[in-house]
Amino acid sequence: MDDKKKTPSDKLKEQVEELKEQREQEEKPVQEAEEYKSKYLRALADYQNLQRRMIQDRVESGNDTKARVISSLLPFLDNLEKAEVFVKDPGLQMVKDQYIKLLRELGLEEIDLLNKEYDPYVAEAVEIIPGEKENIIVKVLEKGYKLNDKILRAAKVTVSKKG
Repeated sequence: MDDKKKTPSDKLKEQVEELKEQREQEEKPVQEAEEYKSKYLRALADYQNLQRRMIQDRVESGNDTKARVISSLLPFLDNLEKAEVFVKDPGLQMVKDQYIKLLRELGLEEIDLLNKEYDPYVAEAVEIIPGEKENIIVKVLEKGYKLNDKILRAAKVTVSKKG
């Protein structure tokens, strides 16, 4: 159609169409920017999660290594305590105390179980003997230890059984 043959209505429709196209062209960069922003924020969140996971993995790995080393040192502590029963030497007592202090500084805690109710999560019942109360630890045969609130070594105990 020629401009001369167009009616005012047709011209108006044409202008509306042009405006719509123009608006779409103007909105396109905004939509693209929103998409890129969304992708950026997702990538940033993924990166931060990865960083957190890596730090957590390093800490856990360090704690696992620390636990293995301390576990391997516990038999020496047991032997020092056994030797102390038979040898009354102030030097031996001093060495044992320093050793215990060092292990405590590393986070090792002795689990106090004597005269407490038996809990299979922290102790292993090696012997059951008759007693006045049911399920009470009457003797600790091998001490139990925890590191950072996790059981490092379960105690070996004697438990009373009523009757």
